[in-house]
Amino acid sequence: MATRSRALLRSVALPAEHGGWGFTLEPILLGLALAPSLAGLGVGIMGLFAFLAHHPVKLALSDLRRGHRYPRTELALKVGLFYVALSALGLALALATAEKPFLLPLVLGLPLAFLKVILDAMGKGRTFLGEMAGALGAATLAPAAVLAGGGDLGWAIGSWLVLALRSLVSIRYARAAVRKARGLPVSRASMAATALLGGALAFLLALFGIIPWLGAAALWALGVYALWMLSGPPVPAKKVGWGQMFWGWATVILVALGYHLGI
Repeated sequence: MATRSRALLRSVALPAEHGGWGFTLEPILLGLALAPSLAGLGVGIMGLFAFLAHHPVKLALSDLRRGHRYPRTELALKVGLFYVALSALGLALALATAEKPFLLPLVLGLPLAFLKVILDAMGKGRTFLGEMAGALGAATLAPAAVLAGGGDLGWAIGSWLVLALRSLVSIRYARAAVRKARGLPVSRASMAATALLGGALAFLLALFGIIPWLGAAALWALGVYALWMLSGPPVPAKKVGWGQMFWGWATVILVALGYHLGI
């Protein structure tokens, strides 16, 4: 019984969406790397527990939408409220210690977060729109943390833009790789167009000094990697996930170094 209870708690408390961890932690770490501060840490705590709350809330809403209340439904509501309370504490810490106003990026990201929740409740959270909404909403944590720590407004804007482009290319590649692994048709031309679009926008942003050249290089490398992987044999989902994790951390490191070193 105890083992079953622990398994139920784990299934409710921890999301199985491995990509979601990266799209949440990357903007938090990038924001802290660009402007380390206690307020930025508060923003990170808020964002992390908001992400964790998403899973139990999704489960509870899914059950209630079908008109059923299972044992997991009540547990999901309790766990979700606990995570929301911790997220609120992180926000309170950020508000109490912030060096600059930082709420605007989060406010702008709220519609994306709500769209993700609604699509999840409708069972459409794994669509391209649902995944992009979640990633772009989470990316607002980076500029919020930068501003809360007293960082440069240009860096704050650039941090969101580079993460948005990274999300676009990564999500398109991951979805195509999963389709290929399942034996479904994949349009490499569409992936090439996405990679070129991401690379071209990154080049323009770097040209105008909005993002560093190292950040643009990371996005170009990600596009080349995606095309190279799709040109070969199918790869398991776990390998796709590890690749996405590598490129996520690489992007964070290169963007932070690029801003601090001016390259």
